[in-house]
Formats: sequence, structure tokens, C-alpha cells
Amino acid sequence: MSIYLPQKVKIEKIIQETPTIKTFTFKSDGSFSFKTGQFVELTYPGIGEAPFTPSSNPFNKEYFEVTIMKVGRVTELFHNAKEGDTLGLRGPYGNGYPLEEFEGKDILIVGGGVGLAPLRSLIFALLEEIDKYNKILIRYGARTPKDIVYKDYLKEWAKIKKVDLVVTVDVPQPDWDGNVGVVTTILKDLSFELKNAVSVVCGPPIMMKFVTLKLLEIGFSPSKIYLSMEKNMSCGLGKCGHCRLGKYYICKDGPVFRFEDIKDYEDIWD
Repeated sequence: MSIYLPQKVKIEKIIQETPTIKTFTFKSDGSFSFKTGQFVELTYPGIGEAPFTPSSNPFNKEYFEVTIMKVGRVTELFHNAKEGDTLGLRGPYGNGYPLEEFEGKDILIVGGGVGLAPLRSLIFALLEEIDKYNKILIRYGARTPKDIVYKDYLKEWAKIKKVDLVVTVDVPQPDWDGNVGVVTTILKDLSFELKNAVSVVCGPPIMMKFVTLKLLEIGFSPSKIYLSMEKNMSCGLGKCGHCRLGKYYICKDGPVFRFEDIKDYEDIWD
């Protein structure tokens, strides 16, 4: 089969996460699988395609999910799709999170906005084999309480013994009793062993920049910070050059990178 030819996938379920974010569930015949952190190209037939990182559990072969924020023409078409509609799928592509390198460690996961989508897949994978890891610290920030994704999952994760979860919002609403401030304001008083810890970050570029600077201030070495660099990807195959970052193509060499490997490129946060 041609690498450019999408396979057909049917939308089984659509969940409205926030006013601008939806999660789409696609049934799998068992032939599709992915590693947490990899991405797919989702196609709206006859119009165009866009890259998304699956937000579901990679251990579940019966279905997979993609969470999409409405930000442009193609994503608006996805948001207008209905349950039962057929879309196109290419992939998976890229390299995922190196779970084998996380074993036996404390894992600090920092997400912002819809950046929690690929991190949700990572969290599912970690929880699936939780005995392999020490502690999972989750720090998540959204603009307002209405912009928080996966609200039910966040509540469930917070109950798990090995999970330490804190959520913050930039702008509170009357019924909000949690932290107020950008996500870096909850990167303090962290209960973990720094010398045996790694951190994973995903979110808007400006958020990732300041979170990374905060992690370095805390004492994380650049080799222990993993970034999900999903911006600027287009074809998914390293052909168009749109996602070039120094000597790397984000779609082929990432989208997960150690900060150590890309920290010297001036346009890392552009």
C-alpha cells in the first residue's frame, strides 16, 4: 500500500471536551497500533489532512482516540463531522516516549491545554504497568476551568496511590477552588527524587519554553527533560521539510525529543 494513501476509519463516538476541543473515537479491527507519543495523519476526504497524536491507551487494540482543537479550516471540518462518518488515516509515524528509560523512576508530567492529549496516552501506558515506575506527578494547566480537558479522568487519576496530580487555571471562575496561575506556579514543593526523575512536557510552545526553564532551575539536566515537539508537522514523512529543526525532521526524528538534543537551536520555540 502507498505511504500516501490513507485507510478508512469510522467515527464511533465524539466527546465534547471543551467549547473548542473534541475527542474522536475510532474502532479498530486490530490492525492499527501505535506507541505512546507517536502521531497519525487524519484526513478529511477531498479537503486535507493534519497530524495528531493519539490520546488513547496504546495497550487497547479495539479502538483509538484522537483529541482535536478547532483552530483552522481542516480542524473545523473535523469538528463538524458526525458519529458514523468516515475519515482517512495514515500512520503511525515518528518516535514515541522511551518507556524503557522511565522504568524505576519518578516521572513528572507537565501539560498545558490540549497538550494533555498525547500526555493522556502516556499516562494510560504508565498506569497499565504502574509497578514498573516509582511515582507519577502530573501538573496540568488550562486557561479557564471550562478549558480543562478529560475532567473525569483527572478525577480518577488523582485517586490512584502512586499519582500526585495538581491542576491550575490562568483565569478562575466563581466555582473554582483550585490553584490560579500559569502551570509553572505549581512546579514547586514537588515530592520526588530529582536524581532518579525524568520530566515530560507538552503544550503550547511558549508554555513549553517557560516550563523547561523552570525544570532546569529545579535541577533537571537537559537529558532528563523530554519534549513533545508537535508544531509545524505537515506531511509526516520528512518530505516537505516544513518541520525542519536544525538537523532534525520533527516528524521522522521526533516528535519526542530530549531537550539535550535540540537545546542549541535558536528557533526551538518558534
